[in-house]
Amino acid sequence: MPAMGKRRKGLTEKQEAFARELASGKYSISEAYRRVYSAENMSGPVVRNEASKLAARNDITMMVERLKAQRLAREASVGLSDRDRVLEKLRTLLDDGEPSDAVKVAAARLLGQSCGLFTTDISITNTNKDADTIEAELIAKLESLGIDEPIDASETQQALDKSVH
Repeated sequence: MPAMGKRRKGLTEKQEAFARELASGKYSISEAYRRVYSAENMSGPVVRNEASKLAARNDITMMVERLKAQRLAREASVGLSDRDRVLEKLRTLLDDGEPSDAVKVAAARLLGQSCGLFTTDISITNTNKDADTIEAELIAKLESLGIDEPIDASETQQALDKSVH
């Protein structure tokens, strides 16, 4: 037991359990507090206040963030692993599948879809701008790039002609 007046290093078991409940993402801070601490005789506002104070502690916040990051990394790893397994199976079916063309065609189609080969989304934006609007937009863009003087097309053409000859 720590000596009087000295704080114990690290979190208590209940504080760690509270942090784990919060990091799970399943519970609000009040629900997490109720799951860990004896709060049956506490009113809702008191539970919220105590849970908020506890959740605001730097050591609790750091543990919650670390646990969340670990959980997200695990979830991403599992998702990536499953994706890799499916793609590997499709490649195997494509390369070594039964002589049936249907199996190979289906595997090739699914593999292509997973790579985005068969997307047909085409987005065309037609704004129907007149020449004055386009010119104003170009001048604004040039000014934002620090080019204040307008460019004279005939001077540009002359400079190009000189560089060619």
